[in-house]
This record gives sequence, C-alpha cells and structure tokens, in this order.
Amino acid sequence: MNLRDLVYRLYARRVEGRLDHAQVPKHIGVILDGNRRWAKAAGGTTEQGHKAGATKIQELLGWCAETDVEVVTLWMLSTENLDRAEAELTPLLSIIEGAVRDLAADGRWRVHHVGTMDILPARTQGVLKEAEQSTAGNKGILVNVAVGYGGRQEIADAVRSLLLEHAEKGTSFEELAEIVDVEHISEHLYTRGQPDPDLVIRTSGEQRLSGFMLWQSAHSEYYFCEVFWPAFRKVDFLRALRDYAARHRRYGS
Repeated sequence: MNLRDLVYRLYARRVEGRLDHAQVPKHIGVILDGNRRWAKAAGGTTEQGHKAGATKIQELLGWCAETDVEVVTLWMLSTENLDRAEAELTPLLSIIEGAVRDLAADGRWRVHHVGTMDILPARTQGVLKEAEQSTAGNKGILVNVAVGYGGRQEIADAVRSLLLEHAEKGTSFEELAEIVDVEHISEHLYTRGQPDPDLVIRTSGEQRLSGFMLWQSAHSEYYFCEVFWPAFRKVDFLRALRDYAARHRRYGS
C-alpha cells in the first residue's frame, strides 16, 4: 500500500465515522455516467469502460449495505442508448446482462427491472425476468435496474396503464377525469409501492437528470460528482451521504 492509498483510507474512515446513520437516505438513485470517457482517458476501449462500470456496481451496493440504504436504483441503459451503433450496443447489452446475473447470484439483493421491457432484445428480457424471479425472496437491498428506461416513457406508460385499468372497470373518461390524482398515477409507475428516491447521484460532472425518475425525484436531493463512474470511490459515496445529511429538506414548505 502506497502513501496515497493510506491517506485515502484514513480519510474515508474519518468521513464514515462522522456519518449519522439516522440521516442516511433510504432510497438512492444513481446515474452511472462516464464509462466511455473514463476508458478514453485511460487509453482503453469503450467496451473496457462499460466492463469497469459494471464491476463498480457491486462495490456501490456493498457501501450501501454498510450504511443502511434500503433501495438503490441504477440507471444502466436509457431508451436513447438503444439508438447507439450496433458495434457498441451489442457488447453493452451483454455486459449489462452479466451484471444483472451477478446481482442475482450474489444472494443478498432483490432485483427489480424498471423500464420498458418489450423494446429490449429477447435475451436481455429473459435475463431481467429470471433475476427478478430468482431474487424475489431475498431480504437485502432492493436493487432497481433501469434498463431501457426513460422518465417520460415511464409517465406515458403509467397513464396508459391507468386508462386501461379503468376501461376494464367501465369507468367513463368523464368519471376518470373527476377522480384521477397524483396517487393514481404513482400506483402505475415502474417503482409503484416503493419510496421515492431521497438522493440522486450523478457521476462524470454532468449536472442534469436527463430524464431519470422525473416523477419520483420531485423532492429528491441531487449530488453531482466530478469523477467518472468507474473511478467512483467509497469516499465519493460517503461525501454524497454527508452532503445529503447536511441539507434541510423542506418539501416545499
């Protein structure tokens, strides 16, 4: 261990020691951004960047388990990402499938897919469904894997589901217009039944949501981190929690 690593570990331990677990967010959303730029800076390939990003996921979940986080949503592939060139998209989907299998095989996490399933290749759909089914009885962190996910698409899907549900009941449009409210739509989101994210972390220095959990993040706190996702360290995670704990959440009051 060199001096730099030693100083880093001591600093991380100091930050963790001062962390108030009562102030830790229960649901964290993470926009895993910067894989390609990390690879380019390191002189590697795009595929190597995505693989390094996938490896980082297990580290993050370990840190979350240590700090009593209960739900983690990982944005792994957006609907826009599906428009990437096949030469990049095919290995990326394979890497995502491998990461999801690893999550399921770990034995600690409950895996839940959030996104539009039918726009994904059949093999990817199969991996996501199998992971969700095989981990349904696990007691650990609920891990939402956002694959083929778009925030606007989620809201559109929720409204469509709501309309179909009431059409089956014979509710008229006029009657539905009278009763529909925020909770009705929330009940049809991909994350229905879950708490909204308390904290959203985005790596790579970008300071925007890009459509991530648009509905659920109405009252979330945001933390934008300069480092690329594969280089995200435990101390970066702890800083995000410390920053979150120092804020006073007023929920519009």
